[in-house]
Amino acid sequence: MTKQTTTYSKLILRGSTAALGLALLAGCASQSRITQQAHPDDPYESFNRSIYSFNDGLDRAVFKPVATAYQEVTPKPVRTGVTNFFSNLGDAWSFVNNLLQGRGADALDSMVRFNVNTVFGLGGMLDIASEMRIQRHKQDFGLTLGSWGVKTGPYLVLPFLGPSTIRDTVALPVDWKGSLIGQINDIPVRNSLTGLGLVDKRASLLNAGEVLDAAALDPYSFTRDVYLQVRSQRIVPRKGQVEDEDAGKLPEEY
Repeated sequence: MTKQTTTYSKLILRGSTAALGLALLAGCASQSRITQQAHPDDPYESFNRSIYSFNDGLDRAVFKPVATAYQEVTPKPVRTGVTNFFSNLGDAWSFVNNLLQGRGADALDSMVRFNVNTVFGLGGMLDIASEMRIQRHKQDFGLTLGSWGVKTGPYLVLPFLGPSTIRDTVALPVDWKGSLIGQINDIPVRNSLTGLGLVDKRASLLNAGEVLDAAALDPYSFTRDVYLQVRSQRIVPRKGQVEDEDAGKLPEEY
């Protein structure tokens, strides 16, 4: 690595750190206003809004332009193949989580999808399984914990990663290690696949982002409410358990 590249990397890191610091200060300045309109699932709203502002600024400056360029220069069939490839990798982890949740039929679907698309779909670039009407049952370890009765905990906005909860944040390392990409030992290959996956995901959300900017009076609240609702609806309690009526809250002892 050259001295010029090292200096440039340091400047980017310092700039991101400074932007994050300014966002936190802005959030603290508006704490009294936010406290008056506190959301029961979002006790750290002031801090979360600060991180949201940082993420939004970073997205507009870096991620959105990169995703837009990717969408403009990459032919749609290629983009579809890339999306299918990463979805196919996700089916392998969904298989594990469906098993952990005791959802045998869904686990079987996930396993069949992965095998069919990997073998007959050019490593997952073609979604043959969907053409065969084999349903996708997307799951992750956060949803698995929820099916086991673990409460969500408060809503969180993570730097760079976006919406989450205490439960989903705790599950992130397990999701990473359990994913097929996370098990690749070749660091350059692993990082390249991770980067391509992020760009592909952001490109798929470009239209949704425009709708959010145009329709939502408060994009932060809209994003939070949709995230919490969607995550709650995707959890299927195990036998003998009831729905989490206190979604977003810590147990009383906390």
